[in-house]
Amino acid sequence: MTDNTTRQNTRLGIDRRTLLKYSAAGSAAFASSGVFMPAIAQQKPIKIGFVSPQTGPLAAFAEADNFVLGQVREATKGGLKVGNATRPIEVVVRDSQSNPNRAAEVAKELIVRDKIDLMLSANTPETTNPVATQCEIEEVACVTNNCPWQPYFIGRQGNPGDPKTWKPFNYTYHYFWGLEDVIAVFTNMWSQLDTNKIVGGLFPNDADGNAWGDKVVGLPPALDKAGFKLFDPGRYQNLTDNFSAQIAAFKGANAQILTGVVLPPDFTTFWKQSMQQGFRPKAASVGKAILFPVAVEALGKDGNNLSSEVWWSPSHPFKSSMNGMSSKQLGDAYEQSTKKQWTQPIGFIHSLFEVGLDVLKRTAQIGDSKSTVDAIQKTNLETVAGPVRWDGKGVPPFAAKNIAKTPLVGGQWRIKDGNRYEIVITDNRTAPNIPVGGKMEPIG
Repeated sequence: MTDNTTRQNTRLGIDRRTLLKYSAAGSAAFASSGVFMPAIAQQKPIKIGFVSPQTGPLAAFAEADNFVLGQVREATKGGLKVGNATRPIEVVVRDSQSNPNRAAEVAKELIVRDKIDLMLSANTPETTNPVATQCEIEEVACVTNNCPWQPYFIGRQGNPGDPKTWKPFNYTYHYFWGLEDVIAVFTNMWSQLDTNKIVGGLFPNDADGNAWGDKVVGLPPALDKAGFKLFDPGRYQNLTDNFSAQIAAFKGANAQILTGVVLPPDFTTFWKQSMQQGFRPKAASVGKAILFPVAVEALGKDGNNLSSEVWWSPSHPFKSSMNGMSSKQLGDAYEQSTKKQWTQPIGFIHSLFEVGLDVLKRTAQIGDSKSTVDAIQKTNLETVAGPVRWDGKGVPPFAAKNIAKTPLVGGQWRIKDGNRYEIVITDNRTAPNIPVGGKMEPIG
C-alpha cells in the first residue's frame, strides 16, 4: 500500500470498514465519520506511531494488528485523560514490509513528518531494532516487544561482540523474555522425553539466528550446562529453498532434537525436506516459525507434536488494563471477529498499547520525550501479557535500564477436531501460575 493510503486508512488505527470487520465490539460505536469525538474535537491529538510487518515473510506476526487497533479505538473513543485534560488519541500505522531498511525509513517519517509523541513497535529484531535505533537518534520515546531481549539490546550495540563497550539506551525501552528463558523452557520440555540429548541447531544469518547461536550469550553454553550438546552446521541465508546440507549434517550427528529460530516459510521448506530425506527427530522446538497455527497447518499431519515457546495464550491468567478483558475473552473475541484461530501476538500487541496508553496518562508533559521516558521507567502495569515493570529483575546489569521481562512457558501443537491444531502447554516450570494442559510427546 502507498504511504498516502496508509496514512488515510490508519488514522486512529483503522478505517471504518476495517474497524467494523475487526473490532471486538464490531459495533456502531465506530460509525462516526470524524476522526475525533466531538466532545474533544478542539483538543490537539496525542499521536502514537506504530510500526509492524504487515506484509512480507513476517506478516504472520501482524495478523492481529487490525483487531487490536479496533480495540484501541474503542477504548479511546472518548479521549485519554492526561492530567486535568482529556485528549484525543491518533494512532498512525506504518508497514515495515518485513524489511529493516523500510522499518527505519517509516520510523523516521513518523517522527519527522507526523511528529508523533510516542513510538510503539513489535515483531522480531528486523522491525524493533531499526525502529528503536531511529528513535534513539531522534530522541523520541519508544516501547517495543515481541523480540527476545538479547537480539534487541545486544544487536543494537556498536560492537555486539564486545560486552565491555555495551551501553544503555536513553529513549528506547523493550519488554519480552530472553534467550535464558527459552533455553530453560526448551530443555525442560526435552527432559520429559528419552533422547540422546544431541541437538541440531538451525540458525539463519540474521539478528535472531546470530544471537541464538552465539557461543557466549546464545544457546551453546547454556545447553552444555544443562547436559545437552548443540550441533551447529553454520548459518544459512533467509528464504533459502534447499536445506539438504543442514539435514545431512543433522543426520550425521545423530541429532534427536532440533531447535532454531526460523522464518515461517523457511521452516515449512526445511521440515518438508526433512521428512522426505528421513530426518525425523524426537523433538523439534523452534522459535518464530511455528508460533502460528497457519504455519503448522501448512505441514499437514507432519506438524503434530512440533513444539515452541509460548509467550501468550487464552489460558494465561492475565487481564487487560485497557478494557478489562481476560486472556480467554481476548482470544474468543479475536476468533469471533475474524473467523480465524487465535495467535500469540494478539496478547502482546494488545499489551503494547496498554503500556503505551498507561505511559501517556502518566506523562507530565506530552511532547517532551524526557518526560515520556520518565513515565516509561516508572511503569508498573498488569497487562493481558503479564506484569510490565522496568525494575531490572532477571536482567544483567548492562541491560537492566532498558529491558523488562515477561513470563514464558512451552507447548506442543496437536491436531484436534479434524485438521485444527491447538497448542497444549506442556511445561510451566518457568512460570507456574500459567496452567499446564498436558505432557510432552515424541514426534511420531
